[in-house]
Amino acid sequence: MTSRMLVAGVGNIFLGDDGFGVEVARRLATEDLPGWVRVADYGISGLHLAYDLADGCETTILVDATSRGDDPGTVYVIELDHSRPPGVAADSPGAGQLFDAHGMQPDVMFGVLDMLGAEAGRVLLVGCEPASIDHGIGLSPPVTAAVGDAVRIVKDLIAAASRDQHPASGDQHRASGDQHRASGDQHRASGDQHRSDGDQHPSATVPEEPGKAADTCV
Repeated sequence: MTSRMLVAGVGNIFLGDDGFGVEVARRLATEDLPGWVRVADYGISGLHLAYDLADGCETTILVDATSRGDDPGTVYVIELDHSRPPGVAADSPGAGQLFDAHGMQPDVMFGVLDMLGAEAGRVLLVGCEPASIDHGIGLSPPVTAAVGDAVRIVKDLIAAASRDQHPASGDQHRASGDQHRASGDQHRASGDQHRSDGDQHPSATVPEEPGKAADTCV
């Protein structure tokens, strides 16, 4: 994988709101995103996701239904910290319940990466509080309404990563301006030097005509 960012929709569409991540990935796939962003629906294939992460990706955004005890349809962003104990995220309340509905626990995914000797890079979770993860196809009304919010949040994260990716552009323009100003200074210095040379070597006096010179002799 050569993409700089991976957006991974995960979840089980046969468990109601657990299909949230899959639906968000489907919506994002229709958006005009930068070429360095890859959007994929991983369903419940955590092993497939782990192998793709092992191929190298600077940032991964996981999108999933995540139970934290908030109102159904609540969307939040959590940065997962692989240095913490298994199952614990950087934003720890309720972190032990991440991905329980379909076995996509981050500690399992990071464990596979460790076995492969690979690093996951930065991993963010865009989660949504489910109303129901009972057997059945289709999202509940509050989670359906949250899909659009999640799409906007992911696009905002992509835009922020894009700004981080090109911070040197302004510096390059400023450096170019400095270079042009330096060039102007050199040209001005060159002009001053030429004028100085002219002062040191004034124009030679034009010889008088022989006849006029004789008139001045006594």
